[in-house]
Amino acid sequence: MSDESEATGPRPEPIRFFGTTWVDHDGGYALRRVGAGAGALVTAAAGALVLRFGYEGLTIAKVGNLVNILVAVAFAVCTALAFRRTWEGFSRRPDHAADASAERSMQSMLLIGFIGSLLAYALRTLTEAPGENLRRKEYEEALVRYERRRAKSGKRGKRR
Repeated sequence: MSDESEATGPRPEPIRFFGTTWVDHDGGYALRRVGAGAGALVTAAAGALVLRFGYEGLTIAKVGNLVNILVAVAFAVCTALAFRRTWEGFSRRPDHAADASAERSMQSMLLIGFIGSLLAYALRTLTEAPGENLRRKEYEEALVRYERRRAKSGKRGKRR
């Protein structure tokens, strides 16, 4: 850490689309939540429309009912997995010790299920900025550690 960060204390981690407005719920925080949620819903709807066009293309191509069913199930499963993964990501940090190759193999499934991620994001904006609770907890813990360090260094300075 630099001397400047020691002097000013920990800084809150910015959240995409919210910056650090989540700390005090200022700077248009409520409007940003509404905008981010609405934007995620509109994007999810547009994505669903694109997927529907793709599905209709399969129907026009007459690939058969089995392929149509498999594609629909695949998108549903990928969407559910992406929703769950995104939702869990708002409450805990990813485990960096996990196998990196497993993460890479999940990326394609998460990409296919992008609508689930967008829906999770939109739902989370109903209660908070996505990831706010996690970052608030980490920020408050960092403030407590900082205050302890400052108090200890202040006591050492008085003993001299």
